[in-house]
Amino acid sequence: MARRSDVTGAGGLRLAAWEFADPPKAEVEPGGEAAVEPSPPGVLLLHGLMGRASHWASTARWLAGRHRAVALDQRGHGQSDKPPPAAYTREAYVEDAEAAVEQLGLAPVVLVGHAMGALTAWQLAAKRPDLVRGLIICDMRASALGAASQREWADWFTSWPVPFASLADVRKWFGEDDPWVERPSPARGAFYAEVMHECEDGWRPVFDPQHMLRSRETWVYDAHWEELAQVRCPTLVVRGVDGELGRAEAQEMVRVLPRGEYAEIADAGHLAHYDLPVAWQGAVSPFLDGLLGD
Repeated sequence: MARRSDVTGAGGLRLAAWEFADPPKAEVEPGGEAAVEPSPPGVLLLHGLMGRASHWASTARWLAGRHRAVALDQRGHGQSDKPPPAAYTREAYVEDAEAAVEQLGLAPVVLVGHAMGALTAWQLAAKRPDLVRGLIICDMRASALGAASQREWADWFTSWPVPFASLADVRKWFGEDDPWVERPSPARGAFYAEVMHECEDGWRPVFDPQHMLRSRETWVYDAHWEELAQVRCPTLVVRGVDGELGRAEAQEMVRVLPRGEYAEIADAGHLAHYDLPVAWQGAVSPFLDGLLGD
């Protein structure tokens, strides 16, 4: 059963944070003395654009064996508040994550981010190194994507056949019929089904597509190498072989990071953590073990 906590983000926005499993119980020494480690190490999981905390459920349950894993519905996503377009700034996203770490007592935290969430994670690590013990970046580019990319996304949102008559239609369109799909992907269909809710006329996204474009606008025109170079904690850059982050750029990101490491997942695309959870866990486990001193 998922457990929700509310966090007050930038501008007083209400954000929903989720735990999908209980953290490990502290070990107690014989005789009932104080726990050896009263607080398990904290992890904050940050989804990408259009995502939601539940996309991390499998990862969070796996991590709960050794960590307190919390997934955040970022502003405008999931069950968090949907502010007006002007509130979707990079600074606000970073301040929200910072508030979650502090208010939930997760520091020193391991930040795990996918796509836009990864950018938020490394910007927070650069801003507040005192809060962060480690960072995992999943399929997010540091280079600028440019105006053409933003236009493509605007056109793509317009192409969605909303409202969908059923969740089965959602799964089929995003998994098979979407022009952006190169080959059938049931996992992609399931991913988007999780961000739909039922309205009077059918199924629509829980987010406002214009808010997503505004969020994206705040980072697609700029490169983010400078912030990456400011990250001092151990950092793992993970890419799916068929994802959006190319090998050359990923390896350059590792070179720029003061303590960077690299991993890739065969047969995985942009949604590696969601599509291939076992392979994803295998890719990040050595890094997490290293952070815990194993």
